[in-house]
Amino acid sequence: QVQLVESGGGLVQAGGSLRLSCVASTRSVSTYAMGWFRQTPGKEREFVATISAIGGSTYYADSVKSRFTISRDNAKNTVYLQMNSLKPEDTAVYYCAAGRGTYPYTDSGKYNYWGQGTQVTVSS
Repeated sequence: QVQLVESGGGLVQAGGSLRLSCVASTRSVSTYAMGWFRQTPGKEREFVATISAIGGSTYYADSVKSRFTISRDNAKNTVYLQMNSLKPEDTAVYYCAAGRGTYPYTDSGKYNYWGQGTQVTVSS
């Protein structure tokens, strides 16, 4: 069982930045693909970014490409999401996820473990 704990959410003005962190309870997560998803009330969970187990491959949703950066530090069992140039439409609960396998996944169904989420609110 892998437990994931997100942190770093909060309230920020449009154009600002936040860095989300996700700490895993076990070092075995270094062999997992990691992803960030987000969800707003009444909508399905949406893919944001993913990174391969080693960290050599990353993919982003078109809506966040060039603004968000996913990275990981396997020595710390941690994955990050650096969010720059935030927009009000980025407001959501952001979830970290871990999926068995080394390749990055954009499909939420490929992920085996999820964090509890952290709220990001961007004011206009």
